[in-house]
Amino acid sequence: MRKILLVAFSIIITGIAQAQEDEEQDTIPNGWQTEGNVQLLFNQSAFNAEWTGGGTSSIAANLSFNYDFNYTKDNFSWNNSILANYGITKVKGDNFPRKTSDRLELNSIAGLEIQESGFFYSYFLNFRTQIDKGYKFGEDAATGEVTRTETTHFLSPAYLQTGPGIMYKKNENLILNLAPATARFIFVDPDFTTGPNYDDGQYFGVDNGKSSRFELGASFSALANFQLLENVMMDNSLNLYSNYLDKPGNIDIDYLMNLEMGINDFLSANLLFQAVYDDNAVAAFQIREVFGLGINYGF
Repeated sequence: MRKILLVAFSIIITGIAQAQEDEEQDTIPNGWQTEGNVQLLFNQSAFNAEWTGGGTSSIAANLSFNYDFNYTKDNFSWNNSILANYGITKVKGDNFPRKTSDRLELNSIAGLEIQESGFFYSYFLNFRTQIDKGYKFGEDAATGEVTRTETTHFLSPAYLQTGPGIMYKKNENLILNLAPATARFIFVDPDFTTGPNYDDGQYFGVDNGKSSRFELGASFSALANFQLLENVMMDNSLNLYSNYLDKPGNIDIDYLMNLEMGINDFLSANLLFQAVYDDNAVAAFQIREVFGLGINYGF
């Protein structure tokens, strides 16, 4: 965990240094600024019956949508973003397709600058869930066929975090926020928490028969976007949360890196890496990585 935290902080610090060299973005104009991007990534492999090297044919796709809408008026700023990502893969011979990524997130943070210092009194809101059903796959002992059991779906779980804090904002590409009094709600479908064999806290920390969990703690978020090389952009986000009410030393971590390598206005290669630690879900790091050639459209 410490190694991943060190890497994440190193990337954020690198982004801070890079952003501080970009003087052209220091002045943010008043009014609304909007920007969006839609990207579709493909991965495919195929082998004929005579191929002796081994391998299984498969096809995969990943669709992502990002939209930012930010407002500035003198010493007041309001940053909003919608992030959606969904990926699926189908391996020849499998009965079911499988998800490779699934995330729906809304971020909003408002700030009032303190005497042109770059520091703001802030209030933030973060909401995230998944779009589609998630499954745990197994094998039928009698037939040997692959089985699946539903474990998640839309709004189960869903996370809502909100609270006041202090924000540092150099420009739209560098935002740090510390909120020492953050309320967090975890919402789930009670069907997943109801039953005689269910132990309290087994499903994302929610007790038996309940549909939600309340936490109060401290959160820290960092956004650092910068140009790594010509036509190579790196977007980084890091979110940390400590629950005062239960095991405050178990810090929840969500680090996401998106590396976009432009080929032309419509084609790009993309590398996405995410590391998540949430003791209520599983007491270990969850890691995912997606790489592919993408069709890209900005607006």
